[in-house]
Amino acid sequence: MLPLAEAERQLRTLPGVLDVRIVPSETGAVSEVHVVTTMEVTPKATVRNVETMLKASLKMSVDHRKISVATSNEKPRAQIEAERNVAAQVISAPTPVAPPAPEPLKNPRLYFEDVEIQRSMAKGVTVRVTLRKGDQSFTGECEGPESARSRVELAAKSAVLAIAKVERNAAAFVVEGCKLIEAFDREFMFVGISVRMGRETALLTGSCEIKDSPETASVLAVLDATNRWVSRI
Repeated sequence: MLPLAEAERQLRTLPGVLDVRIVPSETGAVSEVHVVTTMEVTPKATVRNVETMLKASLKMSVDHRKISVATSNEKPRAQIEAERNVAAQVISAPTPVAPPAPEPLKNPRLYFEDVEIQRSMAKGVTVRVTLRKGDQSFTGECEGPESARSRVELAAKSAVLAIAKVERNAAAFVVEGCKLIEAFDREFMFVGISVRMGRETALLTGSCEIKDSPETASVLAVLDATNRWVSRI
């Protein structure tokens, strides 16, 4: 049985989302995800946001074909509430009151958006990772020899390069290695990242269950290891 109520609550916090309804199957798994959004976010971006949120926060892997998005010209809830508050103040006070400015999002987290793998006879394999922070996307790219282990490590290094474009101190991150671990009849990707702390070196570790691909799990493991660190920067 999946935490569907908690999943709906978290999905409503995504940019542009007005309402969410998750339809469970007879077994309690996710059968359909229906999302209503404003026109400020494209349906394709919303589907990616929903997939990433469910996978990163709740370890729920949902096929994008199960996610349907409807757009509405309705204003976001925060804007509606702000306008209602302003209207109430105008009625009760002789002088007009300006609507309170929305507070900026304090240090929003990085989220996984995409991983691309390109093969060529000359370069071997190129792995490009795209991460999202707020409304902006950042990419990192690495090249190397073609092998299953190489692709996983290139994905981790590309994720670190993308993080370095966002967080000023992330340039000190160094991928120590990636390792596939079997536990509880499942496969997990375990990543180690070293970072300088003054004269000392700390080891950050992260893990993620492999559900989509080893490369995707490698990127999510990097985010698991570094999100707690970069939030302190």
